[in-house]
Amino acid sequence: MNGMKGKKNPYIKYLKQPVTMRLDRESVDYFKSLSDESGIPYQTLINLYLRDCTMNQRKLEMQWKSLKFSSINPSSLDDSLPPDSSV
Repeated sequence: MNGMKGKKNPYIKYLKQPVTMRLDRESVDYFKSLSDESGIPYQTLINLYLRDCTMNQRKLEMQWKSLKFSSINPSSLDDSLPPDSSV
């Protein structure tokens, strides 16, 4: 290549970044049903939705309830777990 330098891809900032996410089944099923209706892959629909949130600067309005750990009995938590789950 005799000292030739490659040109940087001008579209690099527009390329998609692979990520791994754990999503609840209901959300995935919802986007898969939209995919069946539209013919657009569900991953693309999720990306389009997230992009729309980004472009419109949408933010979730959530309030987390704080737990008072002193009032929780740890043994009562074991009863709420399925029988074969491990903590």
